[in-house]
Amino acid sequence: MIIDSHCHLNILPEDKVGNLDQVIKTAHELGVDKMLCIAIHPDQWQDLLNIADRYEEVYVAIGIHPCEEKDVIVSDEALVAAASHPKVIAIGEVGLDYYHFDAEQEDMSWQQDRFRQMIRLAKKLSKPLIIHTRNSTPDCLRILEEEGANEVGGIMHCFVEDIETAKQAMALGFYISFSGIVTFKNAVELKEVAKVVPADRILAETDSPYLAPVPYRGKANQPGYTRYVVEELAKLRGVTFEEMAQQTTDNFNRLFKL
Repeated sequence: MIIDSHCHLNILPEDKVGNLDQVIKTAHELGVDKMLCIAIHPDQWQDLLNIADRYEEVYVAIGIHPCEEKDVIVSDEALVAAASHPKVIAIGEVGLDYYHFDAEQEDMSWQQDRFRQMIRLAKKLSKPLIIHTRNSTPDCLRILEEEGANEVGGIMHCFVEDIETAKQAMALGFYISFSGIVTFKNAVELKEVAKVVPADRILAETDSPYLAPVPYRGKANQPGYTRYVVEELAKLRGVTFEEMAQQTTDNFNRLFKL
């Protein structure tokens, strides 16, 4: 079994990957039997829950992506209510993103406040966090520590940073998830990180429909392509594909108590 620890099933381009029935079928054919579908906006939550109700393989994370504008807010009560669904196993995708904003000129406290709210709710619900961070990692790690995120841990999604950052995140109880980027020839430094992350903290993902791995780079991504990420991780770490698939599956199930 392979698990895709991060995908966006609700926005997959049907004209390129087929409908959801076809996507799930392709995933099974490639050995991917479980996937975590991630929300980026409250308007998506119910759609994702409906997908999870329809497909046994699908679990859900609900949250607000940091790139959503400051006027996108949600009450604690609304998130807690949505998270009561039995297929909601995480709070995410949440975090900080200064890349898409002029962080040097703009006050980013609104993003940080939203992030703190999501962490507090994750702790209240005892659900791990799915973290997005871009050009903001020092602040992201600081807030995770200040808010006691180590109580629930979670996933550093689509990890592309150095081993020291990975160590800081792991010290806070987080797992390191590699996307299709790790298969790219120019991802030399990231490949080195993938070689040394402890075996019990490594995960694989697609972030589909984005970041398709080699041999599908540049095309629409889908959960089944997690297989190629796992193959690359196995090659980099000098283990068999079967061992890598089992390791990442065990790690996911341990984190989410499945």
